[in-house]
Amino acid sequence: MSITSDADLSGMQKVSKAVAITLRKMIDHVAPGMSAKQLDEYGGNILSEWGARSAPKLTYGFPGWTCISINNEVAHGIPSHKKIFKEGDLINIDVSAELDGFWSDNGGSFVLGLDTHNRQPLVNASKAILQDAISRINDGVRIADIGRLIETEAKKLKFKVIKNLVGHGVGKSLHEEPFEIPCYYDRHNLATFKKDSVVAIETFISTRTSFAEEKGDGWTFITKDGSFVAQHEHTIIVTYGKPVILTADNEIWN
Repeated sequence: MSITSDADLSGMQKVSKAVAITLRKMIDHVAPGMSAKQLDEYGGNILSEWGARSAPKLTYGFPGWTCISINNEVAHGIPSHKKIFKEGDLINIDVSAELDGFWSDNGGSFVLGLDTHNRQPLVNASKAILQDAISRINDGVRIADIGRLIETEAKKLKFKVIKNLVGHGVGKSLHEEPFEIPCYYDRHNLATFKKDSVVAIETFISTRTSFAEEKGDGWTFITKDGSFVAQHEHTIIVTYGKPVILTADNEIWN
């Protein structure tokens, strides 16, 4: 969507605050021994307190309020009772919601407790690359150039990017134009970011593989070669200068 009024801005600010605070509280709440279902119910209750509705459940009938992925799960992980968190797990939580006709999206990966498997450098890379990418987005910047930046910075740190999961426009629905904001350079993509547009920018940084594959449950994407992937995401408003980060309350850079 494009912000064209004060009502648009306040609507996006409210729903973005709801998803950002939900994500932050879920990250603070999770502990070893807890199930993904328990964590999801906790997050769902927070969204309800805001009057927000789960975007994946509303849009696709997803079997959970939020997407919770663990270890070699890359995205869209189902929050089941059987998924029990352990010390050192790499966890990703993606929270998106609708509130009063406005939609926002954010996510973050983190290591639970002690980094027993040395996955923190991957998490740190995803965070830093997202921060760098967002800082360079303004009106007229090519989407492909941001993808090139993400891919290049990942390569410098000896990581790769997932090429079949992408950022996207958001605002009046969960996925809008531009429908693809990839983490790699696509020379055929001549589209540019537009002032006042709302977009969800994501990094998918991988230890080895460049593609996520379907697990077979209809939802979850995984790596089949044992790779691990960290994802971080903010919803932003494009301006002539630095973007407005609507989901800053998730504190994923802290």
